Amino acid sequence: MKKAYLLLADGTLFEGTAVGYEGQSIGEVVFNTGMVGYQELLTDPSYYGQIVTMTYPLIGNYGINCEDNESRKSWVSGFIVREETEYPSNWRCKMTLDEYLKEQKIVGLAGIDTRRLTRKLRSEGVMNGVIYTEGFEPDEQTVAAMRDFVVKDAVKTVTRGESKVYPAEGQEKYRIALYDYGVKYNIERELQKRGCEVVAVPALTPAEEIIGKFDGVMLSNGPGDPAENTECIAILKTLVESGMPIFGICLGHQLLSLAIGAQTTKLKYGHRGANHPVKDVDTDRTYITSQNHGYAVVSESVDPAVARVRYVNLNDGTAEGLEHIGRPVFTVQYHPEACAGPMDTSYLFDKFMENIAKTKGGAQ
Repeated sequence: MKKAYLLLADGTLFEGTAVGYEGQSIGEVVFNTGMVGYQELLTDPSYYGQIVTMTYPLIGNYGINCEDNESRKSWVSGFIVREETEYPSNWRCKMTLDEYLKEQKIVGLAGIDTRRLTRKLRSEGVMNGVIYTEGFEPDEQTVAAMRDFVVKDAVKTVTRGESKVYPAEGQEKYRIALYDYGVKYNIERELQKRGCEVVAVPALTPAEEIIGKFDGVMLSNGPGDPAENTECIAILKTLVESGMPIFGICLGHQLLSLAIGAQTTKLKYGHRGANHPVKDVDTDRTYITSQNHGYAVVSESVDPAVARVRYVNLNDGTAEGLEHIGRPVFTVQYHPEACAGPMDTSYLFDKFMENIAKTKGGAQ
């Protein structure tokens, strides 16, 4: 088998074996603590520009199927595992992880000490790196580009080019505008099965095309630094002022927080995995959540006259969701559509439906 390598910005070199596409790729090196869900991870647009390390040691054991993709393609810049399963076993399996990475032209690395790499990222913070296969060694120019690498224009890169309609399942109750900042398919599915016709729209769709034409607005997850999306933030300011029911997830949460005057900050190593405890401060109940983000809303920056922090991360105390004061607007940092269990948070979609019903002045 060919060798492959990961070179970090501080000069640390990891040597392993090649998986997937042969070549070279620069990205921000991060880690994910999920035991399962690697196919959903690979197709999550929120990982745009990132080289993802899986902390669980055995990846690929159930292969890749045709149903579990969360978007139209893979968005990661590279993929790192401790041990890759060459012979997966699952009745839905259509190809191996290696075959999928080759198809998507994703450079992969197996056989390194992922625990050592994860501990380094936890202690020193996420850092840039270049992942490459033997024969594709980076030159000085590539190393310099790696050290200067910043994920830019992420939302503009992953968003759709034109609107698409997803019909409601059963009787149509509401019409929802879904802003695509890097949307996962499961958000659309959760709305559809609640009787919503979902119109997924590009990230820069003007507020004037939404207000008065939809019953509610859904803000999706997505990649990159939320503060760079000034045009999206301006649109959301208008939507909030309109009084429309709004529900934001992940990047949608961050963008809406910025729109109401709060601030965001980059986390040392982010929250990525399916096992993050989040407390609802109103009910004193804790949920195990699925998360994927490198930025967070600064709790102290939220104006208490405008909104309040409703959900808190129990690991580090960061804000995990806001409720607007006096408007049918709320957000969460985690992913209620991801079915993390055991006490799933998909009830938040029901809350969104209730807000719409109250705004329209009728019952569901």
